[in-house]
Amino acid sequence: MQSELLISPSILSADFAELGKEVRAIDAAGADMIHIDVMDGHYVPNITIGPAIVKALKPHSKKPFDVHLMITPADPMIDAFIDAGADLLTVHPDAGPHLHRTLQAIRARGVKAGIALNPGTSLDVLDYVMDSLDIILVMSVNPGFGGQSFIHSQLEKIAEIRKRIDQTGRDIILEVDGGVNPLTAIECRRAGANALVAGSAVFKGAGASYAENILALRGPEFVAQLQTSKSPPKSPPKITSVTQPA
Repeated sequence: MQSELLISPSILSADFAELGKEVRAIDAAGADMIHIDVMDGHYVPNITIGPAIVKALKPHSKKPFDVHLMITPADPMIDAFIDAGADLLTVHPDAGPHLHRTLQAIRARGVKAGIALNPGTSLDVLDYVMDSLDIILVMSVNPGFGGQSFIHSQLEKIAEIRKRIDQTGRDIILEVDGGVNPLTAIECRRAGANALVAGSAVFKGAGASYAENILALRGPEFVAQLQTSKSPPKSPPKITSVTQPA
């Protein structure tokens, strides 16, 4: 069963001249995680953030750093991003020769490991790695740039992944990234997602708008509960470190 909704604002849409300030602002506005898109100009046609910036931003928030590596090869950079402060580290299945080994290497460091599925990526890649996953990220746009439109065909993929997760009985986060706004957020949640990445939908307007933008992504039911209940709505679960088997 899916848990409470996690909101992970993507700082790709933040003011890069004020990144520390922007991270503090979304933290205070109610973000559950801080989503960091790492692009190398090779796997995707854009270049963004390296480990040094992640390390510099870490003191600005105690929220988990949700780091998405859109780089190839990913393996040589895993330790650098974990050392910089990644709490969740997501890779693409085609970013290295041995996906299972990559996921094992991430989890061995006590960090949650994830796999990102592009719009054209088959679910077959999940078949033999589900037991090594803490997060599955469905890309509802083609990776590389923010501000793209949501690809609605991915809703069927989200629903199928939700079935697979529930069959495992494990608390795997099902996250969606790309074109997420208050309307598509409802569709993603109905399909089974329990974490949403949003860039422009969160960072539009001044910093004072961020809390309102995040509430809008949580949906009208959450907002109504917040307005009518004397006690605050149930908070999303905390992201804890991976517990390695003895």
